[in-house]
Amino acid sequence: MNYRNVNYQKEMDKLLHSLQGEGRVPKLLLHSCCAPCSSYVLEYLSDFFEITVFYYNPNIYPESEYTKRLLEQQALLSNMHFTHPVSFIAGSYDKEKFYEMSEGLEHLKEGGERCHKCYELRLAQTARMAVKGGFDYFTTTLSISPMKNAGKLNEIGTDVASRYGVKYLQSDFKKKNGYKRSIELSKKHGLYRQDYCGCEFSIENKKEK
Repeated sequence: MNYRNVNYQKEMDKLLHSLQGEGRVPKLLLHSCCAPCSSYVLEYLSDFFEITVFYYNPNIYPESEYTKRLLEQQALLSNMHFTHPVSFIAGSYDKEKFYEMSEGLEHLKEGGERCHKCYELRLAQTARMAVKGGFDYFTTTLSISPMKNAGKLNEIGTDVASRYGVKYLQSDFKKKNGYKRSIELSKKHGLYRQDYCGCEFSIENKKEK
């Protein structure tokens, strides 16, 4: 399947319309990279799902930054109002797993193979949690970023879903002005917006630019 040529927003809209027609409210485990990216996704999807936000980001460096983003995520959930219940799970800060995964790829530019493996690391853990928790779907907020390749994310998510036996909600949340709306919501709720992706390699990449 050529994931680059799929209109993920259109496909997701079809699914959401179908769910509404059936009168079902499935359970969704939403991997969140940070509060700003999750803001629009939560606003959008809480009309259709009972959502649990799963904050699992062992790539974030340093640990103080990880904690800052974690607390910001919790603060956002306390301030926003949702159609259906939204809950929260904090994953483990498995930074050793990230560095093990990155071995030999440290020199690569942001957006390449190291990032793809990082997506897989986080999505695989989300899928495991989704199976354990009896969720109907899992997905990630990552596609809202203009810097993230939605086709690659959905390819990885779909592959992970087939391995663990749980449905992946394909998406491209930057569509329908999703990224713009996330900026608006960030301002509304006074959210901290970081200026680098998360890992120490992305910090070096930023310095080089």
